[in-house]
Amino acid sequence: MTDTRTELGIGMVGYAFMGAAHSQAWRTAPSFFDLPLRPRLTAICGRNEDAAGDVARRFGWESVETDWRALLTRDDIDVIDICTPGNTHAEIAIAALEAGKHVLCEKPLANTVEEAEAMAAAAAEAAKHGVRAMVGFTYRRTPAVAFARQLVAEGRIGTIRHVRGQYLQDWLADENAPLSWRLDKSLAGSGALGDIGAHIIDMAQFVTGSSITSVNGLMETFVKTRPIAGESATLGGTSSADAERGPVTVDDAAAFTARFADGAIGVFEATRFATGRKNALRLEVNGTRGSIAFDFEDMNVLELFDATEDPAIAGFRRIMVTEATHPYIAAWWPPGHGLGYEHGFTHQVVDLVTDIAKGADPVPSFADGLAVQRVLAAVEASAADGTTQSTGATS
Repeated sequence: MTDTRTELGIGMVGYAFMGAAHSQAWRTAPSFFDLPLRPRLTAICGRNEDAAGDVARRFGWESVETDWRALLTRDDIDVIDICTPGNTHAEIAIAALEAGKHVLCEKPLANTVEEAEAMAAAAAEAAKHGVRAMVGFTYRRTPAVAFARQLVAEGRIGTIRHVRGQYLQDWLADENAPLSWRLDKSLAGSGALGDIGAHIIDMAQFVTGSSITSVNGLMETFVKTRPIAGESATLGGTSSADAERGPVTVDDAAAFTARFADGAIGVFEATRFATGRKNALRLEVNGTRGSIAFDFEDMNVLELFDATEDPAIAGFRRIMVTEATHPYIAAWWPPGHGLGYEHGFTHQVVDLVTDIAKGADPVPSFADGLAVQRVLAAVEASAADGTTQSTGATS
């Protein structure tokens, strides 16, 4: 079913860190890309009306709601964009899909496999009626990562043998960094594993085109209590050492080994205690004909090693992924004028809006989000009992 409207009304739930990133994307996308439908920033929703109103004024949202259910009854809203903690994803997304609204949901898809299964089932049913759903793994829309997938699919590095994924941050390295919702298992589901580990799982499966089938995991919480603080939209910060403290109920760091359906093996690490590393999202894939390597802290570059070259001069080449022929780049700046963190969110909007207009199912789908959720659950189960855990994936 092709959408014949000219505008797409957006209703966003949440207004903090991710809310700002998504707001920027909805505003920016039609200015640089020729979209088949023009996003309209119709309403932003948050329990704190004053805070939501401030974001609305800064980014140009037309109205503010304090109950997400109100968005589902509005005829001027076509898409529900969910930027809230994971414990709310399932309820909002399922209700929105049943109300006939397209859904964009931040990662990880849910806090449990059961919730993710219900969301994927709701998305599959909604798709029968032309209603679309996407989960927000935006790093796969970094041009260098999208280009890496293209090179692997073309066979440039041959049969994949090894995958190494890391996501290294340090915003919790200070033991007096405040307690936030991200450190509460009832709200976040897990800590470093789900918050940032989900990204390297999705990126590895996206770039390789292969699923993780089994894992062996290890998780640790280094700081058991933290100063209780008020609501915060940012990561990190510090509080007084003698402030009242509350329990940390999620992991600070997670590591696991993995097997892939195509026979490759992988090593993964996610931590918010890597002192000095701010947002080092890294992926290296080694194949029989070469290797690729990516680090988000140098996000406009992809490294490629071609093992078919003369060994005397062979070495990793540094590819600036800023040419018009590279994914997404043609809409932006001249070669060498790099992109930043926010551009992945803009590309997400472009792909989602284009798919809605075409009547196509967007990716990553809720089924893709469920696959990541099963890996997260398998890692957590393995870390708890020390056994190898299957993810249930076969391809």
